[in-house]
Amino acid sequence: MANDKPNQPQDESRRRFLKYSGTALGGVVLGGVIGGLVGSNMKQTVKETAPEPGKSGTAPEDRDYNQALMFFSQDQFLTAEAAAERLFPKDDLGPGAKELGVAFFIDHQMVSQYGYNARDYMLPPYYKAEETQGYQLIFKRRELIALGLDALNQYSNTKYQKPFVEIAPEDQDAVLTAFEKNDTSIKDFPASNFFAMFLNLTLEGAYADPLYGGNRNMAGWKMRNFPGNQMSYTEYVDKDEFVKLDPLSLHDHLELG
Repeated sequence: MANDKPNQPQDESRRRFLKYSGTALGGVVLGGVIGGLVGSNMKQTVKETAPEPGKSGTAPEDRDYNQALMFFSQDQFLTAEAAAERLFPKDDLGPGAKELGVAFFIDHQMVSQYGYNARDYMLPPYYKAEETQGYQLIFKRRELIALGLDALNQYSNTKYQKPFVEIAPEDQDAVLTAFEKNDTSIKDFPASNFFAMFLNLTLEGAYADPLYGGNRNMAGWKMRNFPGNQMSYTEYVDKDEFVKLDPLSLHDHLELG
């Protein structure tokens, strides 16, 4: 026979379990982040006002949640953003590296297999390599880029008494030129190695598919009249005139039910 009375002890036990297990999960396993949030939410007494229908509170509707740091410190990110903008500046033809989100692209690459040199053999013994042999440093790419960005600031502070992001654009160009020409040094590897890799990453961030964090809104492709990721060109190959196509990204081919 079914029990018509509500199972209050069981419900109370369940609430206690959720409360304490949630706090334990945050405080012990995940370093306090979840636990701090859980504890804060339980103590909060101020009633929150729900956003109006069709709105998302204070968050703008066009917020890009892919634009977040995964590797760089805040200072390294700002330095990367400023340096990339000098290498790929905004002009009459279109946006520069900052507007394209290039620094986010570089940051995300540093936590990828590329940043970890996952496909490279990185174990000793080490021998002096020829320039034609490609990347031969003992540092992972993520280490090289981080050390290089820190060195940009050190060089700038020594020469101009200001960090890289605070000096004038022409002085930023002079700092980058010094690294390009090896007029300065970085611990255990040539400054030009950092400059060459950072330049390549800047160009990749401007023109890679937006999936990877750069080329925001495909603006890099639009500047070049590049069609992006089209599925087929068969209907255009026989045309005599140039056909300008609106670019497509990998996202455009996603079929959502």
